[in-house]
Amino acid sequence: MFESVGWGEILVLIIAGLFILGPERLPEAASWLAKSVRKVREFATGAKEQLREEMGPEFDQLRKPLEDLRGLRNFDPKRVVTQHLFDGDSDPLGLKGITNGSSSTPANGSNGYLAGQTQTPPEPLKPGERPPIDPDAT
Repeated sequence: MFESVGWGEILVLIIAGLFILGPERLPEAASWLAKSVRKVREFATGAKEQLREEMGPEFDQLRKPLEDLRGLRNFDPKRVVTQHLFDGDSDPLGLKGITNGSSSTPANGSNGYLAGQTQTPPEPLKPGERPPIDPDAT
């Protein structure tokens, strides 16, 4: 209910209450507020239980789409695409176990070349020049 209220806001409210109500009435106001919040929660729980009793199994069918919507709050597109494309594999390319030259056997780097090898970048194409055709691409 109050997920967006942080400790800074609560502190400001307490200090404002201290100035407005004074130190002698602040504990009484805080206990009244706590009792009121407790009553509201009890009313909400009672209404939910009454609705569940009256609707029966349809109540669970009504709650499922709401829970699905609640799950969208934590929607992470990168995680969803990874899960869809790679069946949930968090390291689909196998790059987590790779070390760059620290072992005696050469390991593949993330660019596909053996670690420790240097690669010179290709020269840019001149105007009107076409890129070479890769025979393995067909």
